[in-house]
Amino acid sequence: MYRDRLHHLLRACVGMALLLSVIPAFAQKPATSVRNIVLVHGAFADGTSWSKIIPILEQKGYHVVAVQNPLTSLSDDVAATKRIIALQDGPIILVGHSWGGAVITQAGDDPKVAGLVYVAAYAPEVGQSANDASTPFGITEGQKQIRVDTEKFASMTSEGILNDFAQGLPMAERKLILSVQGQSYGPMFGEKLTVAAWKTKPSWVVISADDRMLPPAMEESAAKKLGATAVTLQTCHLAMLQEPEKVAGVIDDAAKKSSAR
Repeated sequence: MYRDRLHHLLRACVGMALLLSVIPAFAQKPATSVRNIVLVHGAFADGTSWSKIIPILEQKGYHVVAVQNPLTSLSDDVAATKRIIALQDGPIILVGHSWGGAVITQAGDDPKVAGLVYVAAYAPEVGQSANDASTPFGITEGQKQIRVDTEKFASMTSEGILNDFAQGLPMAERKLILSVQGQSYGPMFGEKLTVAAWKTKPSWVVISADDRMLPPAMEESAAKKLGATAVTLQTCHLAMLQEPEKVAGVIDDAAKKSSAR
């Protein structure tokens, strides 16, 4: 009788020890959490496009980096974006504004990219250029204000920046955007994409309903094509400067839901 009880007790102890050895293995497996955000600006702009978004996301605990695109070709901008992606220590949400949408569509197949966020942006198909994606929706008032010099570099007129690009912002901010606008190599808008990362990555789209630079109808169509989570804001082309809290909220949502996948 004593031996039987001792035998059962030993078996129970061995079973408990095995159970306890398994529990830490599961407990030590952390869920993959997206803590890195990479922001890609559009044409006629620079990294300051994200000046209101960055501190909001940092306060939420994210590590945020804004790419400085050379705006000299699609391949150059994709290379600049990939160099920043390579420096991140884990999964990222890749965010593109305007022309930056074409860049993240091409660069977003990187294994570190957990999700894509398009902010009033192009989202071309494989074999399409940014121009191809936009042309069916007509020429906007902002696009009419683009001027190309003899070296094929494009810039916007003062009227275009103030009234069609950034019209939803206070005048002081519009003038700052005019001062820092970058020249963009015109032919890059005709470069065909060879990758459409949104086909394999979850996507979010911010539609700027008062956009006078890119057609809002194009942004709406892209959201449907991508099967994206879409948010419509009553903003100008620079949604991230006019409604930074709301745009940051979309990026935060993308990070949280991509972490849970």
